[in-house]
Amino acid sequence: MEVTQLEPYILKGSIKVIDRFFSVPVDYAKPDGPYIRIFVRNLIPLGESGTDAAESDLPYRGPGFGVDLSLSVDLGNALHKKKYQTLWLDPRGTGLSTPITADIFQMKQMDDVAIAKYLKHFRADNIVRDCETIRHFLLDSKKDPEARKWTILGQSFGGFCAATYLSFHSDGLKEVFIAGGIPPMVDSPDAVYEALILKVEERNKVYYAKYPQDIQSVRRILGFLEGNNVVIPNGGNLTVSRWLQLGIQFGSHGGIDRVHQLVFRAITDLDLFGKLSYGLLDSIQKSQSFDANPIYAVLHEPIYCQGRMASWSAHRVIQKNDKFIWGKVKLMPDDVPIYFTGEMIFPDMFEDYHHLRPLQGAAELLAYEEDWPILYDKEALKKNKVKVNAATYVDFGLVQQTVSVIGNVEQFITNQSFHDGIRKHMESILTTLFDLSKRERD
Repeated sequence: MEVTQLEPYILKGSIKVIDRFFSVPVDYAKPDGPYIRIFVRNLIPLGESGTDAAESDLPYRGPGFGVDLSLSVDLGNALHKKKYQTLWLDPRGTGLSTPITADIFQMKQMDDVAIAKYLKHFRADNIVRDCETIRHFLLDSKKDPEARKWTILGQSFGGFCAATYLSFHSDGLKEVFIAGGIPPMVDSPDAVYEALILKVEERNKVYYAKYPQDIQSVRRILGFLEGNNVVIPNGGNLTVSRWLQLGIQFGSHGGIDRVHQLVFRAITDLDLFGKLSYGLLDSIQKSQSFDANPIYAVLHEPIYCQGRMASWSAHRVIQKNDKFIWGKVKLMPDDVPIYFTGEMIFPDMFEDYHHLRPLQGAAELLAYEEDWPILYDKEALKKNKVKVNAATYVDFGLVQQTVSVIGNVEQFITNQSFHDGIRKHMESILTTLFDLSKRERD
């Protein structure tokens, strides 16, 4: 394995940074190549003497997106206080790891079938294999067998990866922390979206109760979008469907207010100019991350699949609820709200988002792919001895079904945090997770 280590540097706050690139196979069944690079950033707190002061316990956080430096430093500092050093992984296909982008596929002259085949290697199973490859490189030289293990921290999809890790490589783990990311033990996404749509309905009710004037404002905006070809700065289309996708922000702190501000600005634009301004269109483009993170769109449903196809699950599920269908709501009285959608992927996104268009054919193939390997071993999880400490922000029944399968889990359950809770309530959530780790009971 080829490893490239860059020149270390020191961040303010006495944090030593070591950046490395690890060369790993795209397909672990074919270890002779082709290869991709995985970027890993090591943050090491320095003691008063300026020397490394931490143990070799390396929590990581993961994917769909690369890890930004500001979060890794903030969360890293909190973990460093617990006598850890931290290792931050850009999961394969994201950040500084070999990225998934349409222009790279075009440069390599890959057709839809080749792209789809390539993308199948970017789920949790191979992300965990990457982690194990890196762990062996960094820790196998330790004399103490326990020192060859590490502690992992998974937020959101990182929690999915943690469950896969526990299923197949628990011997490499000392302890597991999960922040809002216990995965449903399903073999296709349908049950996930059936549960999610109920939560999205709740958030829409909160939104319109807080901003009742937006009922008619949103209907007016959608009427305008339906009758006009609106192009955003990078060449994508702002359609009715894409506007309603702003509701993904309802799942994070402050999201309802951010969406209202976009609605307010859009109505102001229509009143003043009879069209939507460049500033608004630019704000919408920046608030929607799919162009810059296509792997998030292409694999969002397949990450649930085990031997079954996704077949555009969210699209099928949402068609059953008239409140989300503009074609039906617009025929209803003016006081009937149209509901925003949530964290869901739809086929028309591969037409509306400029940088998703070249991936439309591959996404279609993956949507109807059935040959997905298993991601979780329930029998192994039942026998799990590794301590798992989890913060659950929304108590979905599916999550609790999973918890009942995994041995040695302790949970902190709250409805006072959203999906980005680890960012918003970092200190309190980490404190609670480490308290759970003590396994002290009244």
